[in-house]
Amino acid sequence: MRILSGIKPSGTLHIGNYLGMIKPMVESQKRGELFCFIANMHSQTTLFDSNKLYQNTVDALVDLLALGIDPDRSVFWVQSDVPEVAELTWYLNNVCPVGLLQRCHAYKDAVSRDIPANAGLFGYPVLMAADILMYQSNLVPVGKDQKQHVEVTRDIAIKFNQTYGEAFTLPDAEISDAVAVIPGIDGQKMSKSYDNVIDIFAPEKKLRKKVMAIVTDSTPVEEPKDPEKSVIYGIYRLFADETRAGEMASRMRTGGYGYGDAKKELFGLLWEYFSPQRKRREEILASMDYIDEVRKKGADKARSIGISTLEKVRRLTGTSR
Repeated sequence: MRILSGIKPSGTLHIGNYLGMIKPMVESQKRGELFCFIANMHSQTTLFDSNKLYQNTVDALVDLLALGIDPDRSVFWVQSDVPEVAELTWYLNNVCPVGLLQRCHAYKDAVSRDIPANAGLFGYPVLMAADILMYQSNLVPVGKDQKQHVEVTRDIAIKFNQTYGEAFTLPDAEISDAVAVIPGIDGQKMSKSYDNVIDIFAPEKKLRKKVMAIVTDSTPVEEPKDPEKSVIYGIYRLFADETRAGEMASRMRTGGYGYGDAKKELFGLLWEYFSPQRKRREEILASMDYIDEVRKKGADKARSIGISTLEKVRRLTGTSR
């Protein structure tokens, strides 16, 4: 089973990214053939600062390695290092109905948030389809907000196969219900758009400050509190084992346990949880040669696999024999 997953290098990773995408991605290395890439070309639809895009890409590569992506157990590459994906996007564009793209929620949502509407943003799902189809992916783990893009990928693949002949495997979306919406420090869904995230690799003082800024109600220390309504507990139980989570919930319900104490406990848990990954990240950053080597080897592996699909598409469309 070939599993494909990608992540946009949009800045520092937060714990919502980790639980929603990165942790499942790392675990996928044990259950199938993982194809994992950094989608820096997708970022170009809204990010026009070249220095920032380059640094975000390197940071994402380092962070994913630190968080458990093993380039020896997966195919791990940077999207732009495999230029053939842009060629495949062109072939797919020519069988993709405009109406299919006009119905995409992500584009409508972006425009509603006053993001400039460019052709790249509109055609984003076609590039995403090329990412998936080039490697004959069977399974694509995505959040519920990305499910439509996998459905669009299937529609494009079906249209191409019907027009030119069988070329692509039809992928299935995998939506995990194991992790609910991760709350941000303000209680809304954790998102950079809301500026309510907790960064994974934040320095100790910054991480503590973020955790201590979590919103709470005015319930006095001595009064019982409902853990199910607490943002602190909502985050804590996602990282704690069942015993530790149950102990915090019990202290909240009993009373005499303040939100300040709960925040300190949450900070301690997060600092402890990501301690091995912070150490690994420092080791990786100390060796730029290793980073360059991982990037080159990953691109070579991805290209060697994806080119067979592209050559078949070229033959079917008549651009080569």
